[in-house]
Amino acid sequence: MVTVGNYCEAEGPAGPAWVKGGLSPCFFFTFMPSTLMGLGALALVLALPRKRRERPGGADALSWAAGPRVAPYVLQLLLATLQVALPLASLVGRVGTAQGAPLPGYLLLASVFGTMASACGLGLLVMERNQARQKLAMGIWIKFTHSPALLLLWTVAFAAENLALVSWNSPQWWWAREDLSQQVQFSLWVLRYGVSGGLFVLGLWAPGLRPQCYTLRVNEEDQDVERSQVRSTGRPSQSTWKDLGRKLRLLSGYLWPRGSPALQLIVLICLGLMGLERGLNLLVPIFYRDIVNLLTEKAPWRSLAWTVTTYVFLKFLQGGGTGSTGFVSNLRTFLWIRVQQFTSRRVELHLFSHLHQLSLRWHLGRRTGEVLRIVDRGTSSVTGLLSYLVFNIIPTLADITIGIIYFSMFFNAWFGLIVFLCMSLYLALTIVVTEWRAKFRRAMNTQENTTRARAVDSLLNFETVKYYNAESHEVDRYREAIIKYQGLEWKSNASLVLLNQTQNLVIGLGLLAGSLLCAYFVSEQKLQVGDFVLFGTYIIQLYMPLNWFGTYYRMIQTNFIDMENMFDLLKEKIEVKDLPGAGPLHFQRGQIEFENVHFSYTDGRETLKDVSFTVMPGQTLALVRGDPASWPSLLELPLFQGPWKLGMQAVESESPVMPGGPIRSREEHSFAPAVSFL
Repeated sequence: MVTVGNYCEAEGPAGPAWVKGGLSPCFFFTFMPSTLMGLGALALVLALPRKRRERPGGADALSWAAGPRVAPYVLQLLLATLQVALPLASLVGRVGTAQGAPLPGYLLLASVFGTMASACGLGLLVMERNQARQKLAMGIWIKFTHSPALLLLWTVAFAAENLALVSWNSPQWWWAREDLSQQVQFSLWVLRYGVSGGLFVLGLWAPGLRPQCYTLRVNEEDQDVERSQVRSTGRPSQSTWKDLGRKLRLLSGYLWPRGSPALQLIVLICLGLMGLERGLNLLVPIFYRDIVNLLTEKAPWRSLAWTVTTYVFLKFLQGGGTGSTGFVSNLRTFLWIRVQQFTSRRVELHLFSHLHQLSLRWHLGRRTGEVLRIVDRGTSSVTGLLSYLVFNIIPTLADITIGIIYFSMFFNAWFGLIVFLCMSLYLALTIVVTEWRAKFRRAMNTQENTTRARAVDSLLNFETVKYYNAESHEVDRYREAIIKYQGLEWKSNASLVLLNQTQNLVIGLGLLAGSLLCAYFVSEQKLQVGDFVLFGTYIIQLYMPLNWFGTYYRMIQTNFIDMENMFDLLKEKIEVKDLPGAGPLHFQRGQIEFENVHFSYTDGRETLKDVSFTVMPGQTLALVRGDPASWPSLLELPLFQGPWKLGMQAVESESPVMPGGPIRSREEHSFAPAVSFL
């Protein structure tokens, strides 16, 4: 009968990570399967929300041979299936050769997590194959590569088998093959190595996604349809991180204040203070540990007083536990005010100038309330992103990295593993759930814009509403908009509560596991009481800003969403531009000449058609009959044609002529002083 003993072969719940010239099997088969399980679950969750495209009604089913390659994919599918079964086979082999010895607990965890991680990889492989076949049936061009998450899973699995080779000289592993148990485990390792290596190589090739041809049949006709010519008409739901590189490049330009050496020096000082805060977050728990150890050992008063004084001084610099109210943090916030104002000013002026350069056609088709709201939120989103990324997200990730390295080096590798797994799971869940709930926030923002636009437009057209006695109608429209907005707001807030509860659960489990392990080592006199205090203090100190990490990430998500509309405004093309080679207008005499001028505000209707006349200095010209709509066009055309045509259609044939030549060949800024309207 097989019994389960301690988690590791050694006495107690855990042993050292490196013993007898190699990695501890207990540590290795805890760390690697847990990492693979996390990667597999994350990859599967990221792949599930994708919407499946509907096939066109007239498209025929794609035959198996006409789709992606079959034979290499069958081999890939076979290897992925073997990878699922091998962890269970290793457990069965260990049980069969145990000869009555108790089975370590880590083998059960490695078997379960390894099987689940491989099952996630197999599911992703089949899912991506089916998606590729559906896209081919629709004539959509696809990338002949697997998803980055699946490739990362197979890469880490293959790297794990290679990592076992560093323990070649360790007697705890199976390399010596001295008995039946070691021979069985060595054979299974060779099989795992071949399977993981084969999946890694085939994953780079992706045979299940590579079609044998580039055409398909539609509606039983002998007509080849090129996938590159078929385009989806629907607009897919874009991720918040789309065009991330462009957004970060824009933000980096605002982070570094070009043309202001004083502000550049302030930025460097703020970054230095941020690094100092990272050191304080590590030194404060260390000095707290020393105080506890000195009190326990009944140390002399002089050394105790010096340690307490140093601790209090560092605590003063750090602040109340999270570093948010300390001297260093307050100094950095004070210095950053000018940089933030500079950034806000640059963004507002850039966007405001861009709006003034857009055409009249664009402004007539926009709602003023919505545009002003986009400008307001877009400006605040840029300054918020800089603050959250530079002074919240990056420092939090740095604190996590420092904590993992410190506990692995000065405590035990198990502590580093606990911190790593807990933080990785926390960050992964935060990102996945926040990405999922981003659609609620985006829909809420869109509805908020609509609600505010209705209110502003209704108030701006107050007289028209009164003329038609439409007050009740406007109130009803506004009520409907508010109800829709509140419904979307409820979904956003409810998903936020779900995220917070999930984060609290992960943090609690991580703190429980680390505290129990630390208490065990203290009871075994492998650590001191001060070390337990250090661990608890640092972890709680680390968890406090980590509790805000979800908020920071959501705020970054929100700011990126708010920036999308601002980027849409910045992407609007400027239709009114000076022509290449345009020169300044040299005013000589007040003569205006129209010669064969054609003009239209929109395509399909000409407001001016073949107009020719000359106005001499001092002469009065009257416009008689004709289309009344052409009169304002005729008056504005000399001012707004060429570089100032207000975004209307270009004047065909000849252009109006002012003193010095046709106005289309003159610079915009030199034209206004020569023209006035009364």
